[in-house]
Amino acid sequence: MAEKHKFLSPIGIEEPVETVPLAPRLNSVDGKTIHFCVTGEPDITIFLERQLKSEYPRVNWTVKKSATPTPVRLTEEERKTTDAVILAVSW
Repeated sequence: MAEKHKFLSPIGIEEPVETVPLAPRLNSVDGKTIHFCVTGEPDITIFLERQLKSEYPRVNWTVKKSATPTPVRLTEEERKTTDAVILAVSW
């Protein structure tokens, strides 16, 4: 009797991915709310955060930090009031 072998496809199974179009560029950041999200080593981005806040004083900055590679998601309310997001990934 011939032996039967089961093989797995090297291609794998591709899960569907939700795509979202890019947001339009802001004409100006003055008076806008920009969310600064830091993931990874927070100490590395302290200078960047200070620099952004000093160079753009008319921006309403919100900041969330995560010590993991996954950023802290914005709440539904934050999404409604945030004009832009800067994601700083540091490892």
